[in-house]
Amino acid sequence: MFSTPPDVLTTLTSLRDYIRWAASRFSEADISFGHGTATALDEAVALVLYSVHQPYDLAESYFDVTLTLSERQDIITLIERRINRRIPAAYLTHEALFAGLSFYVDERVLVPRSPIAELIEQRFSPWVDAEHVGRILDLCTGSACIAIACAYAFPQAYIDAVDLSADALDVARINVEKHQLNDEVTLYQSDLFKQLPPARYDVIVSNPPYVSLDEWSALAPEFHAEPDMGFKGGETGLDIVLRILLEAKAYLAEQGVLIIEVGSSAQTLQDMFPGVPFYWLNFERGGDGVFLLTAEQLYDYEELFIAALN
Repeated sequence: MFSTPPDVLTTLTSLRDYIRWAASRFSEADISFGHGTATALDEAVALVLYSVHQPYDLAESYFDVTLTLSERQDIITLIERRINRRIPAAYLTHEALFAGLSFYVDERVLVPRSPIAELIEQRFSPWVDAEHVGRILDLCTGSACIAIACAYAFPQAYIDAVDLSADALDVARINVEKHQLNDEVTLYQSDLFKQLPPARYDVIVSNPPYVSLDEWSALAPEFHAEPDMGFKGGETGLDIVLRILLEAKAYLAEQGVLIIEVGSSAQTLQDMFPGVPFYWLNFERGGDGVFLLTAEQLYDYEELFIAALN
């Protein structure tokens, strides 16, 4: 159990001091990142600024001002919680950024971090004609970050967002209301397509559970702090993905596309279907394991998907 030496409160005085101190303690404790920050320093900046109610883009000239004793204690308390509880920083701040937008998060949903954000910012170009996208479906929506980002990118479109978890949908509802998108984004509690009304979508996008059980058991404590329902994809990691591959064609428009993140299970999927021309998308900001298939391709390879599920 990490405990801060008493002299830290009196010898460290500025934001810069506490950012350096927190980054060192994170490195020393060997905590895991990957929930919106990539390094100990990034995480330290995020938590220290949050503690003193300042924005991420605070001018550097403020980093050397003297903090009150109360502010210093608030920082110390938060850093101790991050180290001792080993939970993602976003659960401490109740905020995550995705596609440049702010989302409320807590332990009921995964922390948003999908590279799909980059695709949304590009309006799924060149795969769809953005001006003619009328409907988008987000499967396994969680916090609704993908659905809401799509609503901003495609203001003319209707967005449906699905999750099986009632708890996740409660968080999604908070975010839909926060972004004032109740008319644009409709939430459904459904096991994938089962409770959806009939519709044809120009884009179906999903970040489903795709982690194999072996991989899940080896993940760092920070990942185990998130709902396991958002991770576990069965023995191969592909249980939910295979269902989507089989069922999505009935909900895609004729020129529609299916985009799914499968992360670390990408090679498993490609090995399972060596003849399927998955188009693996590239990302300038990092990330991989996201593929695209057209509606036509889903029909062409339907028999393979049926066989894999049986």
